Amino acid sequence: MALLHSSFYRFTPMADPTAFADWLRARGAALSLGGVVLVAEEGLSAAIAGEAADVLAMEAELQALPGLAGLPVKHNRCERRPFSRFKVSVKREIVAFGVPGVSGMQAGTHVSPQRWRELLDDPDTVVIDNRNSFEFKLGRFRGAIDPGVAHFRDFPAYVEAHRAEWQGKTVAMYCTGGIRCEKTAAWMQAQGLKVAQLDGGILNYLATFDDAAADWQGECYVFDKRIAIDAAARETGTTAEQVFTDPADAWRLARAKRLDPAADD
Repeated sequence: MALLHSSFYRFTPMADPTAFADWLRARGAALSLGGVVLVAEEGLSAAIAGEAADVLAMEAELQALPGLAGLPVKHNRCERRPFSRFKVSVKREIVAFGVPGVSGMQAGTHVSPQRWRELLDDPDTVVIDNRNSFEFKLGRFRGAIDPGVAHFRDFPAYVEAHRAEWQGKTVAMYCTGGIRCEKTAAWMQAQGLKVAQLDGGILNYLATFDDAAADWQGECYVFDKRIAIDAAARETGTTAEQVFTDPADAWRLARAKRLDPAADD
């Protein structure tokens, strides 16, 4: 049985998020998928997994819907099912930035993995990890800076504190799949900064280069039963207890353990 993990998002107006969520639950059950899906008026964010044919079928059905044509997906193979169930939630936002009026629908700051590799060697580039600090500690791009934030909503204050010193430089940002950077990049541009966001995030970078380990140091945290993957997108065997060692992250550890990462479906 070939198991496939797929992650994707799209900022696009959703007229009836509740009805769309109901449809997703029905299709996910029919295809025996697992996953976590967020739906809001601003769009869709999802990570799903199951037998490869079923995952591809869901992707095809989604891409046939208004606003979702050409939906970019990021794939990697799995040795076991990353999710025990298929959960669809309706939210106010698919990613909560904490700054009113910021949309993820702007474009123009994405750079390809190839261009990102060039930026890593550019002395006029500041590389910012746009994830939580526990994720940075597990793995990061070479030369990246940890903003030291515990929550995404803390990121704007970090940017405000460093905006003056970043003037004239390229602020290159990355996150796991790219969705956090969508809202952050739009807001940072409005603050007068030159921004480059890694298209598709870390997962896209690892899928693009066979030698991604030359730039990616350590492991990448993934929010499912695998816990972490290496630069070749392979499950590492790292446990939640090894990731969440700070007492302040006890709630994250409890959440991760509810996924039961030690037991195969």
